[in-house]
Amino acid sequence: MASLLNIFWLGLKELRSLASDLVMVLFVVYAFSGAIYIQATGTSNQVNNASIAFVDEDGSALSKELMNAFYPPYFQPPEAIDARVVEDAMDEGRFMFVVEIPDLFEDDLRAGRQPQIQLNIDATAMQQAGIGANYIKNIINDRITTFLSRTDQSASDPINLIVNKLFNPNGESAWFSGVVAIINQVTMLAIILTGAAVIREREHGTLEHLLVMPLSAFEIAMAKVWANGLVILVATAVSLVVVLQSVLKVPFAGSQALWFGGVVLYLFFTTALGIFLGTIARSMAQFSLLIILAVVAMQLLSGGTTPIESQPQWLQCLTFFLPSRHFVSFSQAIIYRGGGLEAVWPHFVMVAAVGLAFFAYSLALFRKSIAVTK
Repeated sequence: MASLLNIFWLGLKELRSLASDLVMVLFVVYAFSGAIYIQATGTSNQVNNASIAFVDEDGSALSKELMNAFYPPYFQPPEAIDARVVEDAMDEGRFMFVVEIPDLFEDDLRAGRQPQIQLNIDATAMQQAGIGANYIKNIINDRITTFLSRTDQSASDPINLIVNKLFNPNGESAWFSGVVAIINQVTMLAIILTGAAVIREREHGTLEHLLVMPLSAFEIAMAKVWANGLVILVATAVSLVVVLQSVLKVPFAGSQALWFGGVVLYLFFTTALGIFLGTIARSMAQFSLLIILAVVAMQLLSGGTTPIESQPQWLQCLTFFLPSRHFVSFSQAIIYRGGGLEAVWPHFVMVAAVGLAFFAYSLALFRKSIAVTK
């Protein structure tokens, strides 16, 4: 009982110490608000507000219908330009796409001669250019088919392929990017806060004060774990409700209580990793460099940036023991697919097992560091 009280009061000391660090508090607030919103909306796998122009040398009803097929939010209202100014307009960056419809285009189509349409692309915006080319191709093909058949019914195909998008039917990239962003912030901030707390104790000399008190290394480390973990947990809850669900309109298909239970298990690992890095680092500068190595590797190999299946087989075997991979997996299963405990319990067990083992190792290293300090 006395040990629990020591952990509780030491944790309150950690919270007061963090609250007095205005820069760190502002960093936490920004990381779970503005940073998540920017990451979710700053990049997109969809064409958005792309500038497009048409060179209509045919002047037919079909060419005019093709121009009218492009509208916001994917494209800006198309502009009609002359063929002689295409090169200058694209050099000036006025248009990302320029579609050139040749003379007698509609007549050639009706005669079955398969005329060509030229699409000029400003590929300096590489991702938008590649995705937009497919958008334009599909829109033009659909309108031509509809125009020639004089009906909205498409011609019969050998098969009837029905596409059913589950969990994200409109393909909103912000839904995926927003969840990945909050996962990344949990990983990064939990490590930073805990490790910085260890280094702050050493640099300010308060660690020596703790050493003369009847406290064990376990109590000191556990206080840092629960205090900083609580800060991240509260920030995650607020960010989930305010940023993801209210602003980005990301639906939460599964149980929020189940997901937060998994977050608590994962925070046990990340705070232990923060203690480990804070123990081996001798200054905040060294700790910052170690953060880059640890966090970048964990985020790249977790499956949030690229699918696990795209990794080499030997690397997949190694990342199986990485808790961040299981954190991403059970987060996607709960948030997107509405999975229950029966679907995610293996990930929970793996995170808990690795977290407990790493905490034991970090505690032993922290205890050794304290013994050297004494």
